[in-house]
Amino acid sequence: MKKILSVLLSAILIVTSLAVGFTAFAAEDEMGFAVASDLHYNVPREELEATIEGEEIYWYANRRAAMEDESGLIIDEFLKQCAEDENCEFILIPGDLADNGKMIHQEHIDVAAKLAKFEAESGKPVYVIPGNHDYGVDCETNLDDFIRVYGNFGYSEALETLEGTASYTVNLGEKYRLIALDSNDPTKSTEDGMSLKKIQWVHEQADKAKADGRYPILMMHHNLLDHLPVQRILSRNFIVRFHYTTATLFADWGIKLVFTGHEHCSDAASYTTPSGNVIYDFATTALTMYPLQYRFFTLTDDEVKYEARTIDSIDTDALTATTSGFTQEHIDLMNAGLNDYAKGFLKAGIQYRLGKGFRMEEMGIAEDAFYYDLVATAVGGLVKILEDPLYGEGGIQELAAEYNLEIPDSEYENGWDIVTELVSWHYAGSEPYNIYSRDITIFLRLVSLLLKDDLATIADDVLLKAANELFSVFGTDSVITDITKIATKILGPVSAVEYFLIALVSPLVCAFIADDDGVEDNNGTLPGYGTVNAQSRISNVINNLVTTVKNIFESISIMFGILMKIFTA
Repeated sequence: MKKILSVLLSAILIVTSLAVGFTAFAAEDEMGFAVASDLHYNVPREELEATIEGEEIYWYANRRAAMEDESGLIIDEFLKQCAEDENCEFILIPGDLADNGKMIHQEHIDVAAKLAKFEAESGKPVYVIPGNHDYGVDCETNLDDFIRVYGNFGYSEALETLEGTASYTVNLGEKYRLIALDSNDPTKSTEDGMSLKKIQWVHEQADKAKADGRYPILMMHHNLLDHLPVQRILSRNFIVRFHYTTATLFADWGIKLVFTGHEHCSDAASYTTPSGNVIYDFATTALTMYPLQYRFFTLTDDEVKYEARTIDSIDTDALTATTSGFTQEHIDLMNAGLNDYAKGFLKAGIQYRLGKGFRMEEMGIAEDAFYYDLVATAVGGLVKILEDPLYGEGGIQELAAEYNLEIPDSEYENGWDIVTELVSWHYAGSEPYNIYSRDITIFLRLVSLLLKDDLATIADDVLLKAANELFSVFGTDSVITDITKIATKILGPVSAVEYFLIALVSPLVCAFIADDDGVEDNNGTLPGYGTVNAQSRISNVINNLVTTVKNIFESISIMFGILMKIFTA
């Protein structure tokens, strides 16, 4: 009996030891870390200054819609969350640590002090790479200054560096190697500085990582893949040149994950090479702008899990102690939910920036230009549709009805309210609405109204000005507008010009409102580095072909849906 008990106890001990061993292996195999980009730290002002006339709450908002005075405290809260998270082993920051880092070196000193304090207290390392705001030629902060200030955040433990840049490599955990690539051109403002030398260096480092039995991960400031529809055209300085060629090279060299910033959006994009290798570019939004968001990743051989995390509170007592001018309403709103407050701040800043851009002097159009009146009239019509109340007597809903267009009821106050709401989706990622939603219907009907009313008004000013002056004697101030409204009711709301214009912009609208690349922007699970083999590559090629064909048909369907939504009341 004793022998039997001894055998059973021994078996239990062996099984327990194996279980502990497997658990330990699983824990070693799993790596968790945070990615926060575009911190855009500003030295806080002593006192707030009014920027936006007539704005009740966000009168101190700026054209960048960045929470400058609050930035340091937002960064503090982010570091606090990472310090308290047992699963967070380190932090990656893909550039733009300081907002005015090129010219105000103190901003870098302040950020570095925060990171050093975090490392000392938590024991967790931070790895940084510069962005286009961080250093430049003939600036207060040059390349050497940046590397010196942030020496303890990647550079002091670098395995290799690339001369003349702030690029370096370090090991992450037991299985990965970070290739931190300086994608900037220090002589320019926002555009990338990618070169053959840098790409060859990435190739060398990826090969060395694999030779050492490690998976290569890339971090750089500029985007590798499109995070806007045709980003190379709409936002060309935010994505690397020859991005598909570069993405093909990186993916075929064994790089699966790329962490970027710069565009200030939370968006995940994928690209499949002809060889069947898939690369993912995770663009992370600016930490100190709505949605005050960073990413958290958990990596194993089999899976890449990621989630978006939000900063929703800061030390408002410290804020008011540093900067005066905040009202009690400001503080109450922040304490009730900083993220909601940041969204209002963002929308006010966007409206301020776009509104300034609609001014003729901002456009650089002289009063004696032959097209001045034409542009001024068109812009005036646009501003009217954006600023006038959507509902009520004399509102945009009534104006639209005169053109046989129905603006659905909603909580939005004016056109700016809905436009800035849609823009905020781009920053936050995971766009929640589709082409058939009420919000998109309102937006597209406003586009249709703008085309109709502006075309009518422009024709009025340019072609029938004399006739209108004559008819005004009889109480008719806008002949062509009245004719257009009558013709619309009789013949329908569509003209050949409008069909052409909408057909031209609808794919862009579609891409903005429907992020359907198959990769969730904020929360998801993807195949890990250990799943790459010949079978997975073949499967990736087939899936890519199927997805491409599907997206073509869906785009055509949505384009016609847009037309129907605009022109069917």
